[in-house]
Amino acid sequence: MSKYGIKIATIGGGSSYTPEFVEGLIKRYKELPVRELWLVDTEAGKEKLNIVGNLAKRMVKRANLPIEIHMTLDRKEALKDADFITTQMRVGLLEARIKDERIPLKHGMIGQETNGAGGLFKALRTIPVLLDIAEEMTELCPDSWLINFTNPAGMVTEAVMKYSRHKKVIGVCNVPINMKMTVAKLLDVPYDQLTIIFGGLNHMSYGLDVHVSGESRLEEVIELLADPDNQVTMKNIIPLPWEKEFIKALRLIPSPYHRYYYKTSEILENELEEFKHGRTRAEVVKQLEDELFELYKNPDLDIKPPQLEKRGGAYYSDAACNLISSIYNDKGDVQTLNTRNEGAITSLPHDTVVEINCIVTRQGPVPLPIGELPYSVNGLIQQIKSFELAAIEAAVTGSYEKALLALCINPLITSDKKAKIILDEMLEAHKEFLPQFFKQESL
Repeated sequence: MSKYGIKIATIGGGSSYTPEFVEGLIKRYKELPVRELWLVDTEAGKEKLNIVGNLAKRMVKRANLPIEIHMTLDRKEALKDADFITTQMRVGLLEARIKDERIPLKHGMIGQETNGAGGLFKALRTIPVLLDIAEEMTELCPDSWLINFTNPAGMVTEAVMKYSRHKKVIGVCNVPINMKMTVAKLLDVPYDQLTIIFGGLNHMSYGLDVHVSGESRLEEVIELLADPDNQVTMKNIIPLPWEKEFIKALRLIPSPYHRYYYKTSEILENELEEFKHGRTRAEVVKQLEDELFELYKNPDLDIKPPQLEKRGGAYYSDAACNLISSIYNDKGDVQTLNTRNEGAITSLPHDTVVEINCIVTRQGPVPLPIGELPYSVNGLIQQIKSFELAAIEAAVTGSYEKALLALCINPLITSDKKAKIILDEMLEAHKEFLPQFFKQESL
């Protein structure tokens, strides 16, 4: 790291989340002296990049800090000699997400950004781009850390670890932070006095235990979650209450995303109703984004507007900034991250990426061993990991068969025949961003 200060490059800098990331850097400036923040985007995101970049400059000016904000469409210029690269991109923009949600719903399957067919196609579009970035990092900033919060975060992180020369990659998600905040409120204890032991995969991890001042409070949390008024959820997921008897039998804290697997029929019914009225979550998000960017344009705005918290990814920047600071300062604190398993979860392969509590050092995350996963959730986690492995292989090779296999493994896809129909339609819809599947046509 440079003695003159830290250089961070943010790929997808025109994202509506960028002001939250900038706020996180401003808050931590004393412990994390960022000299340069490079916001990178593509030609399609140029207008948003300029709007967000100018807001970032106003925020830094208000804070009276010597952080230089650069905006560029030249990724290599931004990567050169950077200390940390953060990725928050959406290949195909929100239009692609709308297709990810609408096409499966048309065929009676759940349409969601990171689960089922939508999750597969986000991975297929995103992984090749991340692999290109990782290769550029090997040439331009070989000692830098890639902090990935592009979804599906676990799959993307695993693909970079397995298929690129750049191994310093960590996946970050805001779900564990949201879960921890909710549980702290339920128990009425300070956030920093509470620890949740997480284990599983990204958007598929469970709270295995809850500690407050070294004492387990899991039983109390389970009792609280059995009350329909006490729900751990996210802005982008329908807050359906769990069946009391189910939560008591599970004796674990499910992620909000587990509703897609334990409440599949109710979620699908709700989504189909919305779809019938021409509205999916992606279209809601697009409207929220448009409103946010109108706010961001205001030359008098020089703070992160509170409306940003209506987005499902609120607080992700706290996770990202905490991680960067912990690596930079060699803190040795505990954070929930997506990293190589290395035997921490004995029921999953060593070389796969898991979401787990880690000690964070200058050398990166060290996962804390939890042993076997409870039999009650091990099967579902194994199934999702199988889906992820097939999806990653499909993304890297452009194999139609592997993509179909991934869909048929996924529990949200209930027919191989419909899987093939959905696959064909989505490949055609996203053709522009899936060159690996159309290589023969270009010969």
